Amino acid sequence: MAGNSNLHAANRAKKDEFYTQLSDIANELKHYRPHFAGKTVFCNCDDPYESNFFKYFALNFNSLGLKKLICTCYNGSPVAGSQLCLTDPEDPQGKQQKTRVPHKIVITQVPDVNGDGATDLTDVELLLKNNSNILTTLNGNGDFRSAECIELLKEADIVVTNPPFSLFREYVAQLVEYKKQFLIIGNQNAITYKEIFRLIKDNIMWLGSTLSFCAFKVPQDYEEKAVRFWIDETGQKWRSMGNICWFTNLDHKKRHEELDMFKHYSPDDYSRYDNFDAIEVSRIENIPMDYNGVMGVPITFLGKYNPDQFDIIGAMTTTKIEGYNYGYPYVNGQKIYARILIRKKTIII
Repeated sequence: MAGNSNLHAANRAKKDEFYTQLSDIANELKHYRPHFAGKTVFCNCDDPYESNFFKYFALNFNSLGLKKLICTCYNGSPVAGSQLCLTDPEDPQGKQQKTRVPHKIVITQVPDVNGDGATDLTDVELLLKNNSNILTTLNGNGDFRSAECIELLKEADIVVTNPPFSLFREYVAQLVEYKKQFLIIGNQNAITYKEIFRLIKDNIMWLGSTLSFCAFKVPQDYEEKAVRFWIDETGQKWRSMGNICWFTNLDHKKRHEELDMFKHYSPDDYSRYDNFDAIEVSRIENIPMDYNGVMGVPITFLGKYNPDQFDIIGAMTTTKIEGYNYGYPYVNGQKIYARILIRKKTIII
């Protein structure tokens, strides 16, 4: 870490922590199970006392064939104890749970500790109680950018987590720098960041299988919203968002599914942009099968993007004209929604 400004930024970033539901994690992870055999998984933004990422990998440690699971947390979580009720060995009554110091958990096996014929969270809890070297205090603050956590990152094969959205650029840059495989959650708007879009264009990173989630748990001090927000009968705050997606560099089947196209190109049916030589395709299902030039398509196309079928040429997603971004698209003087610029690989003669 490089000073107090970074620490303050990390503290502010905790305000945008959303706590992912176990069902959503399982629904995405089922598409990648073969990737995890014999691998070390690092969840470096996940307090195991709350994180459903830790819960998922602890429950599936044996079925996935993991070599090791490492989880680290920044500090006491805003939703302490609400997702995973493990007993802190240093605080069995949970009295200090909200003020715990940063710590890590390292698991290399999940045996049937209680001898009931199955491995579950009870076995994980007993494992923590009986092995003081599994849960240990971190020397630093637990930030993913700290030297201590970077050393753990070097040890990992695959990183899986929900990083702070406000630090998404920096977080992804670190994963790329250390050449790590990853599966992380982010805001779909991150596609418009020039650093992120370049990775997508160059097929260094792509979208996962699931585009959005129904709901996230949010901290109790989270500001109430007029829409997509509610409080359940237990007092837990929830936020529903439709623009959340997985980002990954792990291959998955959906990425190679061919997009069916039914429309034929006609100049009368497709407008051209005022400020770029490409046609406007307002809906993915309207991509013409017989057009060889550049097309502007909605950002949601990336959820159906097959790199064997299309090339990504650039984007029209921000006002700036730089790199692979060519400014917002205009048709007949009217600004329209952000677009990804694509071209089919197969040329129709």
